[in-house]
Amino acid sequence: MDSIIVRGGAELNGQIPIAGAKNACLALMPATLLSEEPLTLTNAPRLSDIRTMTTLLQSLGAEVSALAGGKVLAASSHGLTSSRADYEIVRKMRASNLVLGPLLAREGQAVVSLPGGCAIGARPMDIHIDALERLGAVIDLRDGYLHASAPAGLRGARVPLRFASVGATENVLMAATLAKGTTIIENAAREPEIVDLAQCLRKMGAQIEGEGTATITVQGVDRLHGATHAVVTDRIELGTYMLAPAFTGGEIECLGGRLDLVGAFVEKLEAAGLEIEETERGLKVRRAAGRPRAVNVVTEPFPGFPTDLQAQMMAMLCTAEGTSVLEERIFENRFMHAPELMRMGARIDLSGGTARVTGVERLRGAPVMATDLRASVSLILAGLGAEGETVVSRVYHLDRGYEQVEQKLSAVGARIERVAA
Repeated sequence: MDSIIVRGGAELNGQIPIAGAKNACLALMPATLLSEEPLTLTNAPRLSDIRTMTTLLQSLGAEVSALAGGKVLAASSHGLTSSRADYEIVRKMRASNLVLGPLLAREGQAVVSLPGGCAIGARPMDIHIDALERLGAVIDLRDGYLHASAPAGLRGARVPLRFASVGATENVLMAATLAKGTTIIENAAREPEIVDLAQCLRKMGAQIEGEGTATITVQGVDRLHGATHAVVTDRIELGTYMLAPAFTGGEIECLGGRLDLVGAFVEKLEAAGLEIEETERGLKVRRAAGRPRAVNVVTEPFPGFPTDLQAQMMAMLCTAEGTSVLEERIFENRFMHAPELMRMGARIDLSGGTARVTGVERLRGAPVMATDLRASVSLILAGLGAEGETVVSRVYHLDRGYEQVEQKLSAVGARIERVAA
């Protein structure tokens, strides 16, 4: 397994281009299963998760090609040959479950392995199952696979979600586009990725209202057609690089950044003492003189503070003046980066879903191990501001969510390199 070596102390200055959103693209790609006509996605991120979803769609008989160096994905599902998503592919990535709704809608059946992904909690499929069953699906779990069918076809229905699950909202939203009648999704997730998916589906001919709110209404149609759609900016990559100057000083302009994608996050950065400015090309971030200030953080569904930026925020608060309290309300087991930060000299007390972080003047470089995708980049950020050398091992997680991270950071002055195993 590759490692990343970071030599701290270098001030960062310059521009970092922000890629298309991984989580948006992973929902948009299965939308091709809803139509026999081509779907073209531009501004696609070049990540291992995108390659995994490509492999999964191809295993179902879809044609998927990466063009323009991977930034354009051309997909066509005119000739599906299978409705079975095998464990060997699905186990690599949780978002693989997003083929369930489209397959049910298009083929009337699906056999989908229970998914894998980062070890950050159970993230059960029961919300997905309940939502699709309300549309008329019959779903049975056997031998680690969800066996789903729609004997009478999918029918529009009221679908109250007990939790505003992004994945469940995406699955039922796609399924409802081809269901007969009207579907009303209540307590729907409001994330920008949901809005992006709805906008793409609308380009394909779907009748959808209310995306970005807690209630989404879908009027089913007989068929969807092809479309071209640009993937929304990745708000998690954006937030990650916005934090970089807090560790190192300097000024970073995140190209393609938008305040509406990271509102709650920006509030905390400004409270911590970072200065953020909108520019014609994105968002510019600089650190005011001295260390950041302590702030308290509670992770919540959008538009609240994103759970996917909690690890990176904790790393920054390790050197803030004062004591911060971070409360993780979305996933259990999502403080696994904390012991690794403590190896670098951080003072962190954990109690259930709460972390109490008392800032130290500076972290020290150390050998650390990445436990999941966001933990990986939090340790890299910590290494940028640490004294000495930090070696981050098991960085295969990183490639699932950040494209060319070493190149992007090196281009603004970081001393970082990847070392092959």
